[in-house]
Amino acid sequence: MIKKILFLCTQNSARSQMAEAIVNSKAKDKFLAYSAGSNPADKINPYAVAVMEEIGIDMSNRKPKSVMNFIDEEYDFIITLCDKMKDECPRVTNDAIHVHWGISDPKDFQGNDEDKKTYFKKIRNELNRRIELLIALPLDKIEKAAVKQKLEDIIKDL
Repeated sequence: MIKKILFLCTQNSARSQMAEAIVNSKAKDKFLAYSAGSNPADKINPYAVAVMEEIGIDMSNRKPKSVMNFIDEEYDFIITLCDKMKDECPRVTNDAIHVHWGISDPKDFQGNDEDKKTYFKKIRNELNRRIELLIALPLDKIEKAAVKQKLEDIIKDL
């Protein structure tokens, strides 16, 4: 059975969008990912689009979405990626496993264009590694509490 994941960030313009795209390109046989934000930006961050394109994932037509569009949906996992969203996240579903994978907001990084792109690559690679670990979990063989602990341990193991 395919598991549904909702990735949440404040603006849904970079981290959560990249996470959604990585899951949907790497594990469409196991997971279906979505992303949203509490205060969606007007557009996807162009650095996020560029670094995802480098690994063969096109995000050029994506738009930031509000978490309110997903409030009535059921998910297996809800993963917050920014500290602000962790504290502001509305209750989307009672049955989902909620996990926080705090990752710095790349839009706040200061530097020239090349430095910014390098930083966005770092964030992309970090998300990619965490998602690879998530995909590798034997979800059908471990209990829900153990799954939650393993998802929380992913950030400790990196």
